[in-house]
Amino acid sequence: MKKLSHYDKSGQVRMVDVSAKPATSRTAAAHAFVRMRHSTVASLKRLKSPKGNPLEIARIAGISAAKRTSELIPLCHPLSLTHVDVRAKLCQNGIEIASEATVTGPTGVEMEALVGAAVAALTIYDMCKALERGMEITELHLVKKSGGRSGVYLRPRARARKS
Repeated sequence: MKKLSHYDKSGQVRMVDVSAKPATSRTAAAHAFVRMRHSTVASLKRLKSPKGNPLEIARIAGISAAKRTSELIPLCHPLSLTHVDVRAKLCQNGIEIASEATVTGPTGVEMEALVGAAVAALTIYDMCKALERGMEITELHLVKKSGGRSGVYLRPRARARKS
């Protein structure tokens, strides 16, 4: 039976000890979506913002956040990431965000990929809130991960979205 790894035998919260685990190549990919009105999407297509391109700002914010995950999530291990990529794509009803993280180490990078996607989505909200305050950040989830003892995880496909 599986158990939560961040608790010891007496139920106390702890950081998982990964010192005996071998360093292996590990990757993770995450997804988020910022749902917005069609008029907001249309505005973004023709936008010349003094703050910069919201999609590019979100990409940089997501990369920066992934690198600082252990500062945000108390029990995450600090990792020396070997690669982080965040992409933001304008769609018909919002902005789709994809985040990937890679490390060679004793623990996975799922949280780094998820934090990258989440912060990129929050940055889109911040950059676009003057146009629409009712945007929704949805569909934040792990898409896939590989490496480590548990092997490969691939999220089952969800319904298709209009791009």
